[in-house]
Amino acid sequence: MLIKDQSIAIVGGGPGGLTLARLLQLKGATVTVFERDVDKNARVQGAPLDLHDNSGLAAIRKADLLEEFKQNYLVGADRELIMNENAEIFFSDHEGKPEENFGHQHFRPEIDRGTLRKILLESLQPETVVWDSYFISMEKQDKGWLLHFKNNTTAYADIVIACDGANSKIRPYLTDTKPFYTGITMLEGNILQAKESAPKINALLKGGKIMAFGNKKNLLMGQKGNGDIGFYASFKTEENWAANCGLDYTDKAQILEWYKNYYPEWNSIWLELFENVETPFIPRPIYCIPFDQSWKTQPNLTLIGDAAHVMPPFAGEGVNMAMLDALELSEYLTSDQYRTLEEAISVYETQMRKRAAIIAKESLDNGELMHAENALENMLNFFSGPHE
Repeated sequence: MLIKDQSIAIVGGGPGGLTLARLLQLKGATVTVFERDVDKNARVQGAPLDLHDNSGLAAIRKADLLEEFKQNYLVGADRELIMNENAEIFFSDHEGKPEENFGHQHFRPEIDRGTLRKILLESLQPETVVWDSYFISMEKQDKGWLLHFKNNTTAYADIVIACDGANSKIRPYLTDTKPFYTGITMLEGNILQAKESAPKINALLKGGKIMAFGNKKNLLMGQKGNGDIGFYASFKTEENWAANCGLDYTDKAQILEWYKNYYPEWNSIWLELFENVETPFIPRPIYCIPFDQSWKTQPNLTLIGDAAHVMPPFAGEGVNMAMLDALELSEYLTSDQYRTLEEAISVYETQMRKRAAIIAKESLDNGELMHAENALENMLNFFSGPHE
């Protein structure tokens, strides 16, 4: 095995990094995950994740964690309402969609991010994850790398795999190609105990998701396992809007006023989101990789997930691509088909870039459809087509 007696550092303990660690440990590899969160109890932000059969779920099956996943996924959370700005329902699959359909290519079960992290963490050998490890820099040492962390610690690894997300600090060691701004920014908010704090929206959601379209703007939301709601105002604006708009993201009243001015045509029911939100809001400008990105392969360094191919969230593919990267890279690194690590990594990176470019283009196109004048019509056509 190419990685026999090689120490592997995985930088980043998100779904991709932890999946990779699990898969490599199953193959007998020596793996350490360096994660910047202080400990395993750090709050994991963001909406639930929907895993796809040929990518995220394929990795879960390979990791021998499907039963744990089945015991923890959010039954019914994949059910969708498509609405307009007046909160009129134009599409619902709440009645016809089966609760469980594992193995079907269009079944996309949802799971809370924190729950998925817990499943993956508990599958790893003790002490695999080194917490409070905020990566700063690294330099070549011997045949590997010496990594430096913010807490003044260092670590040596023969192989480094960057799983440190869209703002990867390791990516520049491989390529200076930067993602481009897509023209879309999202403002993320969270509502705690939504049954009490946002009863109207909570009743509409019924444990599922809502996508509302109107006037080239969106409101997207989903229910979490604990009853909280994560939501996003999504709109087209200039790249530096978040820094230049003058909003204080900790000021609920100020954001509410912004929403009223920016979404003036929208029904008053949506105000419940902004009136009962937990601050701060999180602005998220949406970026995408160039579809033709390339770099020279190194024999002891590679990337997976957003570090390799950040893309818009409008196809639900981000986490799935990261977990598929983990699955494929674990296979390449432990295969006996390649003479050298450099060859194995090169084949992985070539396939990964090609696959990611196709999915990134789809995600980018979906973003345009969702923010067009006729977005509602676009999405109704999409959901009545062969995608579901």
